[in-house]
Amino acid sequence: MSIIFPLYSSSSGNSTYIGTKKGNILIDAGASFKGIKESLGYIDATPENISAVMITHEHIDHIKGLKTFLNKTGATLIASEQTLSALINGDKIPKGVTVLPIDKETIEIGGIAVNRFATSHDCVGSSGYTFLLPDNKKVSICTDLGIVTDTVRTALMGSDLVLLESNHDVEMLKKGPYPPELKVRILSDKGHISNTACATELKNLFENGTRRFILGHLSQHNNTPMLAKRCATSALIDLGAEIDRDYTLTIAKPSDNGVTVI
Repeated sequence: MSIIFPLYSSSSGNSTYIGTKKGNILIDAGASFKGIKESLGYIDATPENISAVMITHEHIDHIKGLKTFLNKTGATLIASEQTLSALINGDKIPKGVTVLPIDKETIEIGGIAVNRFATSHDCVGSSGYTFLLPDNKKVSICTDLGIVTDTVRTALMGSDLVLLESNHDVEMLKKGPYPPELKVRILSDKGHISNTACATELKNLFENGTRRFILGHLSQHNNTPMLAKRCATSALIDLGAEIDRDYTLTIAKPSDNGVTVI
């Protein structure tokens, strides 16, 4: 049995825990060390249990608590070469921390085989990750992408569970309070994918066998859980699929999420 636990998931902060009997991984550390520690406590885990922290990219909502977390735990840091370079230049990596670059190779951490794939976002080396768990279940984490490329689609195929970005409702974003330049950035091919774009990918994944979905990185200004869920379930209804009968769908909240067991 493995546990997937989105500790934080929003435009303000992101961090996800994957735990098995053999190892525990944190994907991103976009909240304070104190916040991450408290959230891990909900499942009787501690920061010291974490053997590795994997960073998707260097934006602050994914690395806010990284330096403190590494300082206090000594966990291994894993990211793409370009992301590691950005973190070094930004003084986000404490001295003495073990650093493992990951690009095309597979890395094994605590019995979990990890692979990286490139995502389209407005920073160098942006990544998504797939995890092959000890029981051969495949979990994929994929947020912060302006478009879903063929590379992303190929990486996600065969997943038992996918945490996929469903960032915004396009009309809410267009009519919302953000300045025009930020709206353009979010809607670009290097921004974030909308509910509609996410729903299209859920259909592709469902047709290829994925049955467990978590929608993540919802904007707190340009989306609602109801809108994201409605868009996703409507798309899957087109395939004759009914929620809680043919698939499960969870909407990750900004914090205080539940646990997914796979």
